Amino acid sequence: MDLKSGYPFWAIRNGLMHAFPRLGEDLRCEVAVIGGGISGALIADELAAHGHEVVVIEQRDIGWGSTAASTALLQYEIDTHLADLCRQYGEDQAALAYRACADAIPALQAVARGLRAVDFQRCASLYFASKPGHVPVLRNEAELRRKHGLRLRWLDQRQLASDYGLQAPGAILSACAAAVDPYRFTLRLLARLQRRGIGVFDRTRIERLHATSRSVELRTGEGLRVRADHAVIAAGYAGQHWLKQRLARNRSSYAFATDPLEAEQLGRLGKTLVWESARPYLYLRGTGDGRLVVGGCDDAVDVPARRDRRVESRAAKLVDKVGRRFPGLRLQPAFAWAGTFAETADGLPWFGAHPQYGKRVQFAMAYGGNGITYSMIGAGLLRAAIERRPHPLARLFSFERAA
Repeated sequence: MDLKSGYPFWAIRNGLMHAFPRLGEDLRCEVAVIGGGISGALIADELAAHGHEVVVIEQRDIGWGSTAASTALLQYEIDTHLADLCRQYGEDQAALAYRACADAIPALQAVARGLRAVDFQRCASLYFASKPGHVPVLRNEAELRRKHGLRLRWLDQRQLASDYGLQAPGAILSACAAAVDPYRFTLRLLARLQRRGIGVFDRTRIERLHATSRSVELRTGEGLRVRADHAVIAAGYAGQHWLKQRLARNRSSYAFATDPLEAEQLGRLGKTLVWESARPYLYLRGTGDGRLVVGGCDDAVDVPARRDRRVESRAAKLVDKVGRRFPGLRLQPAFAWAGTFAETADGLPWFGAHPQYGKRVQFAMAYGGNGITYSMIGAGLLRAAIERRPHPLARLFSFERAA
């Protein structure tokens, strides 16, 4: 599956940091994780930390799929408003999802703290109204979030202009957000697991999967067999190929990174994730070395050849959008890229077993704008499923809600 176009900043900045071997022989393990991106890394780390015998298998180089193209905004905020989720699933379940995402930010920070130089930084999140008509909706959303213990405040048009140089009628400013280098995070995490004796293999494609009530057998393209008690399919957007049921819609999303900016030019944007209420939305985040990463201008349909052709023109369009919102910013893309992005109808992920394969095969589909946050939650959720323990989000994040 062709997942990215152009020159993703993380891949160029880091190169191939660590070499992992191909699978060269048949294996037996407790849990086989299919997918060596950031989701697979977090899930493997969670399982291994609690005594499970894990093997990770990736068809590309480790971290070289969607992870390398991710812009890695770590948010508690779900693409679907809390108010809308309340109407769909009830206030208790909707609030639980939002609070779990908030709890995932410090959990990700704890993982990053044990790794070396992954450019993890805590940030604020500024969610601004794209037009005056969106202000009442966002004000209502802010009050509902406050009711459920989420820390935030409302900024008016004047405050946005003075504090951020942003032209917008109002915004929710939340304290709970972060940013990371997703490629470096993934490589460092899986290299650490490898040093601890966990098998991590790349350039190994799983072609077939056969599950019974007792075990799972995987077959590679070279005919090698991996026998496991459980399998976790954490193959990112390519994970949909394993299911007959259509569960998400693929889009193309575009991004660019600037060269490092002067501190006075960057201002508070260096420590704030910024995004808007329009859909698709414009967003910005900083990096540890003073760059801005800007994204948006999504295509409704993900067509790789068209995506390849549009990288430069969409980067120019993003520059124009930023200039209109932030008149004091004159940005120049240093690296521009695009990638496949999948979203579900309700903005929630899919974690758990699917009826097509039974209880021995777990799926990790962390789709949506805060996929890395979802993956942190999903790591614990899937461990609970494998250990046959309840999890408070198991039903809401399961395939049952698609029935």
